[in-house]
This record gives sequence, C-alpha cells and structure tokens, in this order.
Amino acid sequence: MAAERTNFRIGITHGDLNGVSYEIIIKTLADNKLLDFCTPVVYGQSRVVGFYKKMLQIQDFSFQNIKSPDQASQKKVNIINLADAEVPVNVGESTEIAGKYAAMALKVACNDLKNGLLDAIVTAPINKNNIQSDDFHFTGHTEFLASTFECNDALMMMVSPGLKVAFATNHLAIHDVAANLSKELIVNKLKVLKQSLIYDFGCSNPTIAVLSLNPHSGDNGLLGNEEEQIILPAIREAFDAKINAFGPFPADGFFGSGNFSKFDAVLAMYHDQGMAPFKVLADNEGVNFTAGLPVVRTSPAHGTGYDIAGKNIADEQSLRSAIYLAIDILRQRRSC
Repeated sequence: MAAERTNFRIGITHGDLNGVSYEIIIKTLADNKLLDFCTPVVYGQSRVVGFYKKMLQIQDFSFQNIKSPDQASQKKVNIINLADAEVPVNVGESTEIAGKYAAMALKVACNDLKNGLLDAIVTAPINKNNIQSDDFHFTGHTEFLASTFECNDALMMMVSPGLKVAFATNHLAIHDVAANLSKELIVNKLKVLKQSLIYDFGCSNPTIAVLSLNPHSGDNGLLGNEEEQIILPAIREAFDAKINAFGPFPADGFFGSGNFSKFDAVLAMYHDQGMAPFKVLADNEGVNFTAGLPVVRTSPAHGTGYDIAGKNIADEQSLRSAIYLAIDILRQRRSC
C-alpha cells in the first residue's frame, strides 16, 4: 500500500503539548511548500493547535480534522484528534496529562505505521519522566520503537549535513556505561550502522570512526582498560567482517581537530560523548534517526524546551530537517 503512494504520508506525533512541540509543528507546516513533498498527518489535538495559534499569533496556518490517515488530503495539513474533550495546556510545565497524550500519540501513530497507513513517522520531543506509566516503561523513543517493532538492532543516530553520530549505548547513567559495553555489542552496532549508511544514505563503502570510552583512549591502561579489552578487539573483528571501522579515537581530539570530517559516521560509546559535540557542530539542523528499524522514524534533535515554550522563539528548523530526512530515506530505500 505505502509503495504505491507518490506523495509520502508522514505521521507527526505531537510530543509534550506543554513544550515547544506545537509551536515548531505549526511553524514548519505553515510553509505550504512542504505539501509538494509529503502529506503531513499530525497526531494531536486540534484545540491545542488553536490555543497555540492564538498565543503565538500565527494566522497563516490551516488544517483539516480526519479520523484515519487514509482520509488525508495531499493539499492540506491533516490532524487526527487523540481526544474529543478539551485537553488542559500548562505551558512550560511537566504534567501527567501531557505525558499521557504524548504516549497515546506514539502508540496510535505506530499502529497506523504498522498497518501501512503511514510511510514514516516524525516524533516531536517528549518528557522522558512524565510519559512513564503502567503501560509505558521506556527511557526514550528509540527503546519504545525497538520494542514496538520487535527489533533488537535499533540504533540511535544523529544526522546533519556534515556529521553522523551513532551510539553504542543510549539512555544510560554514566556509571552504567562501562558495564554495558561488550565486544559483541560494539560489533553489532557497527554492523547496523554500516547497513544503514548503505541502505538509508547511499554510501557505497562507508568508513566509521569508533570513539574510545576513557580519556586519551585509556593511556595504555592507566585511565582504564576498556579500549584494550573491549573496543579494539571489536574494531578488529568488525574489520575482518569487511566493516571499515577505525579507532578508538579519544573524543576530545577527534572532534576538536575536525577529524570527524574524514569519516562517513562516528560510533560514540555513550550519549553525551557524541551528543554534545554533535549539537554544537550541527547547529539547528540536527536530526535524530532510528537506524535498524523496518520503518522510518526521525525526530528533531532537541528536547521539550519548557523554558522557551509559548514565547514564540523556538526554532523549527530541526523539525523541518527531520521531515525532509524522512522523505530522503524513504526515497533511498525505495531505490534499493
């Protein structure tokens, strides 16, 4: 069904309704040029759209309500209401109801994606704390999607025009990172990363830089032995499996020297090791992409933005980039 559509149908989940999600969604979709490339289907609440339109004084934005993605018009922004009742909005605050509707949007959109009613989903930022409930126990989108689509090989990847960073571990406390690293884990992540670079980004023979865990790559064991015992053996095994993996590189010098520009992608050992330099280098164009899934999912590379919510200063470029990246990956996969 999805393969027959020439204008990709993109589901956009509204994330945390008290953050900047509705602002960046409205600003992005107010540009009618986007409708030339995709049919947007927002999973949210039309009354919340009206609330933010009025608050932000955004006039040039219209939409239609639909019940199912197969009712979506290619010439309009489409919204699927998650509730008929009015949903309370507490701008800039974390609330239980916001978490409930963030989870609901994800579940409904993923179900439609499974059933072929959508071609991809783009997820607006969630609050990883208030979204937790009796039936939602995930530390982020990546973990939820891996479970939902029964995929053991999901890989979090940050993408910008000049840099791609993937992660050996995702949302873990720092004191748990070393214990969760293994040669097998790193080799598997490198395999998924290589496949995604070929399949999703059209890299014919990708090269991948692998970062060390410890400062100065452990200084020959003085500052840690994970490099010698885990990371270097993983790189050698991956290389034997025809994966062009190199390293381990100390993260500070690797990014500071611009060495990252010599590789198609980077595998970081933990979240902030790769995320901090990525956000500096990608500016506002960064996108979060979940590689390894049988479906396409992207997201803006920022959080809920409670501190600037409702102030009409949120930059929508990352969400716009996330939508266009989803389209590019769909086209690339279709061409394979």
